[in-house]
Parts: sequence; C-alpha cells; structure tokens
Amino acid sequence: MFDRLEDLVKRLEEVMEELSEPDVVNDQTRFRNLMKEQNELTPIVEKYNEYKDAKQTIEDSLEMLEAESDEEMREMLKEELSDAKAAEARCEEELKILLLPKDPNDDKNVIVEIRAGAGGDEAALFAAEIYRMYKSYAESKRWKTEFIDVNENGIGGFKEVSFMITGHGAYSRLKYESGVHRVQRIPATESGGRIHTSTITVAIMPEAEEVDVHLDMNDCRFDVFRASGNGGQCVNTTDSAVRLTHIPTGIVVSCQDEKSQLKNKEKAIKVLRARLYEMESAKAHDAEAELRKSQIGTGDRAEKIRTYNFPQGRVTDHRIKLTLHKLESILSGDLDEIIDSLTAADQAAKLSKLQEMQP
Repeated sequence: MFDRLEDLVKRLEEVMEELSEPDVVNDQTRFRNLMKEQNELTPIVEKYNEYKDAKQTIEDSLEMLEAESDEEMREMLKEELSDAKAAEARCEEELKILLLPKDPNDDKNVIVEIRAGAGGDEAALFAAEIYRMYKSYAESKRWKTEFIDVNENGIGGFKEVSFMITGHGAYSRLKYESGVHRVQRIPATESGGRIHTSTITVAIMPEAEEVDVHLDMNDCRFDVFRASGNGGQCVNTTDSAVRLTHIPTGIVVSCQDEKSQLKNKEKAIKVLRARLYEMESAKAHDAEAELRKSQIGTGDRAEKIRTYNFPQGRVTDHRIKLTLHKLESILSGDLDEIIDSLTAADQAAKLSKLQEMQP
C-alpha cells in the first residue's frame, strides 16, 4: 500500500508541473483530464502526509521518552505518543478507503425514474412524495433538477415521473437509491382505518456521454405529439412532445416538459443513453457476480430496499438493517444519515473482499 502511495505522491507532483505549463490551457481535453486527476489525487496525498506526520511524531516521542527523566515531561510525552498512535491508525484506515477502486460514474449527473407499483392511486401518491423527497435533497446540495416526463393520476400522484439531477457527485450520493421502496400507512381514501402497503420502484442512472455509449441514430425513431398535463398553454397546444423508440432494444422514451421539440428530443436522447448504459453495466455486474455479492445493491429494481412506516414514524433500510424514527424529516429531504450509512457499509464490504483476496 505504501509503495503505491509514494507513486501517487510523485504522480501528483507531475500533474502539478504539467498544469503549470503555458500550453496546457489551450488543450481543453488535456487540461480537464489533468484537473480531474489532481482532484482525485489531492485528498489521498494529503491524508498520506497526515499519516507520515503522525508516524514522525511517534518516533520523536519515543526518542524523547528515552532521554527524559522529568516525570511531568514524561507524562506529556506519553499523552502525545498516545494521540499520535491513534491518529496513525485512523489515517491508515482512511487511506485504505481512499485507495479503493473508484466508481467511474461517481461524479456524474443522474437520471431518476420513479414508477408506481402495487397499490394503485396510493402508490402514485407515494411516488409523488418520493419525487419531492429527492428534489428537496438535491436543493440542499445546491444541485439542479429538471423534469423530463411525468404521467399524473389526476389526484396529485404520479404513475411515473422521470427527471434529471445535475451536480458534481450526484451519482455517488444517490446510486444506492435504486430498488423497491415500500410504504405502510392508512390511505386518505380508506374509511375503515386499515393500514395498506404500497410500493414504487426507483431507478438511478448515471448520465451517459457519447464516449460511454455509441448510439446510432439510424436505430432510433422519433414521433411527435401534443403534450398533456400541467405544462402551460404553449406546451399543450403545440406538437412539442417527443417519443423516442430505440428499435434494437424496444426502449421507448417520452419527453414533454419543454416547449421546444428540439429540447425534448435532446432530453429523450440523454435518457436513452442512460438506459442503454445501465443495461451494459448490468451485464458487467452479472459477469462479476461474486464482487456484486460483496457490495450494497445499487441497481436491481426488484430488490426491496426500504420501508416507510407512517404509523410508527420510522424508515427502515433493509440492506443494512438501519431504522430511523424520523420519517417526516427524511421525506423532507434529510437523507444524509441513510446515504452515509450505506456508503460506509459498501466501503466496509469492499475492504473485506480485498482482504480476502490478498495472499
């Protein structure tokens, strides 16, 4: 591990030197790649320097303890030694996590698709609540959200809704949200006061660039139609909505949020790329079944991941057996505690897997 860290220190120095060259700014691709590498290497090198400082403090304290006879000074040195040993151990664990293979999608924007499942209108109402939850979370991170398409049920619920979240690291924070979300509560339409269970599915897909997915436009068919639902007079009276069909896979994407047919077409292409990328990623995951078993689920729409229980005011994430009695706060977008716990569990699983693989 430490040989690799020394190599990374040298590489960061090389990157900094390259960035200081006058001609680098003129080559935007090279400049962008170097900046990305600098951002990835800097926290690792900073933590490694912190580790080396703690190690040096340990050596200095031990050396001074041997020569020091004053008891008060010896106590101070022992305390300093204890603190440095704790810092060394903490830094070593943090370095192991920083050196874990990075998900190449972590920095990407995401496309979110929420669909009502079992439960009829109640499921659609819950889908709308979960949409608002993610929108509030995005706002708390100063990320931008954009509607792509929505199919409403007429009473304020969403049969399905798709939208984009744009912001650095959006996928790294939201990737564990894919799967089945279950709600247990008494619906407003239930006169007998019985608790109903409804479900929705959430899909979190990283936005795919042209370099990630080759999309042959000859394989695509575009149809235009008049938008429906709440969209304003211009949206509803012009053929601005777009339906994109990918003939080889049968994937159909609709987009009607924008007044411009061209903008809707661009959004539909983004969604199609993301879905194709997700399909390819799923194949790769299946090919690495053992590795996937050691990780927190990040993409199986059939996996029941979370329950929102209204009578008890609790939210339970079944993958890590985490229960929080703060339902209202979570539905208002306070997701960090859940996401941090899922991230920590995933990192621990990956570390454990790496240790098993080491001779």
